[in-house]
Amino acid sequence: MIYKTTQINCENNGQKIYGVLYKPEIEGKIPLAIYAHGCGSTLETGIKYAEQLASNGIATYLFDFRGGSTKSRSDGKTTEMSVMTESSDLVSVISQAKKWDFVDTNKVILIGASQGGMASAVTSEQNPNETVGLILLYPAFVIQDDNCKPYSSPDEVPEIINIKGWINVGKNYVTDIWDYDLYGEMKHYTKPVLIIHGSDDNVVNTSYSQRAVESYPNAELHIIQGAGHGFSGESLDEAVKQILIFLKKLEFI
Repeated sequence: MIYKTTQINCENNGQKIYGVLYKPEIEGKIPLAIYAHGCGSTLETGIKYAEQLASNGIATYLFDFRGGSTKSRSDGKTTEMSVMTESSDLVSVISQAKKWDFVDTNKVILIGASQGGMASAVTSEQNPNETVGLILLYPAFVIQDDNCKPYSSPDEVPEIINIKGWINVGKNYVTDIWDYDLYGEMKHYTKPVLIIHGSDDNVVNTSYSQRAVESYPNAELHIIQGAGHGFSGESLDEAVKQILIFLKKLEFI
């Protein structure tokens, strides 16, 4: 199916959110997927998914989180970003996207990768009626353990933290999620959830996704054997296949 790409920016708290829409060339209302990238990356990580979804009649919006990386084309600094600011971005994007005249507002779904997966989970839990389901790719549910456990209280968290030598974040990156009951909140989200995780992920152990699929009332977990944190080649093809199967169940296709 033919599709076209268009730059469409959104806005949150007076700041620009840079985004690109992949829209199938078909008439009438169509489903929309909103892709949320991981920490330190940009919308580019979602391009392959957007191409496949748009080819199957599903509009897909990719965007850079505010402060999501040093290469982000959105406003904001990495030292201002957290899972909760990213969730706020998602809420704003969903609200603005639902006003686009071609969007079937009854068929909007989030696809979140890594930290974008955790942000998508939080967004869905706190706004359950805004979307019809959730797709999580190697979701970084390890963030609280990795970033909160080193400190005995939020007061101990320094103003600037370097994560694994590749990105500087601010104190709020830790304090914003300090008390969030991630798995407890999952129990209240009853929409369909698909989690896809690589068996050889050395960033987020599959046990985090296994706990999630046990916490969500309506979730399924697909493990891609041999895949790491991020999919490419055959693992990407398998992830796309599972996403399309899931979306067919939701009558997106």
